[in-house]
Amino acid sequence: MISFSHTDILIIFLFFATVLAIGFISSIKTKSDPEDYFLSGRKMGLWLFIFTNVSTWYGGILGVGEFTYRYGLLSWFTQGFPYYIFAVLFAFLFAKKIRNASLFTIPDKIEKVYGKNAALISGIFVFILVSPAPYLLMMAYLISLIFEIHLLTALIPAILLSVLYLFKGGYKADLYTDVFQFVVMFGGFILIFVTAYFNLGDLNFLQENLPETHLSFTGGASKLFIFVWFLIASWTFIDPGFHQRCYAAKSGEVAFKGILISIFFWALFDFLTTSIGLYAKA
Repeated sequence: MISFSHTDILIIFLFFATVLAIGFISSIKTKSDPEDYFLSGRKMGLWLFIFTNVSTWYGGILGVGEFTYRYGLLSWFTQGFPYYIFAVLFAFLFAKKIRNASLFTIPDKIEKVYGKNAALISGIFVFILVSPAPYLLMMAYLISLIFEIHLLTALIPAILLSVLYLFKGGYKADLYTDVFQFVVMFGGFILIFVTAYFNLGDLNFLQENLPETHLSFTGGASKLFIFVWFLIASWTFIDPGFHQRCYAAKSGEVAFKGILISIFFWALFDFLTTSIGLYAKA
């Protein structure tokens, strides 16, 4: 069982308290009309676009860390690199068109082209794609681990922490909490990487202490296994989060540039998380 000191718990408490405070403060300026509530008035600037795009993309970072620990660089080659490719294609092929359409959701576009019945069907699939279940489970697991309570009990504060400020502040509250999480996320992993590097060693240390497959991009996996992950990455084209951020952007140019710059930060973050996973295994 992992042991947390009082200082550890205080830091975690301050993190969640700060997220809630930012969410509620930013919600003060949220208007009641749908465009402001769901898309922050379509006024999202370039850096706000990047911050939310990057932090939202890594909602499943716990799973990626485990994958890296078990399989090494295969994690980056299957769950990082393919998404860069499809994100670039999304930026060039769709970003400006989506923003210029000035709609709210993917089903809105489906309805406009194919009618209401098709929109209703697509809405069901979009609902499945954006289900918060895995993220709530991850948060509940962390709360359960920290406070040593049952997982189902931990789900209650996990849901409350996720819903309270969003219900009141809408998309604007989500954007500004994403900025804070972006800073904490990068700051934390840079600190861990630097500490591991200076205390354990450089690439030579990893080469001496890791299985050979951990430092191979394919990791001994079959071509079919890798190809399937590339197919999974193609869902970027229909990612409701990507579409929402493009709809909320100040302009098509902001959406286009925002996605391309986000790829740089994804690559940097992948480098940090992959390195930390390899150090942990070594």
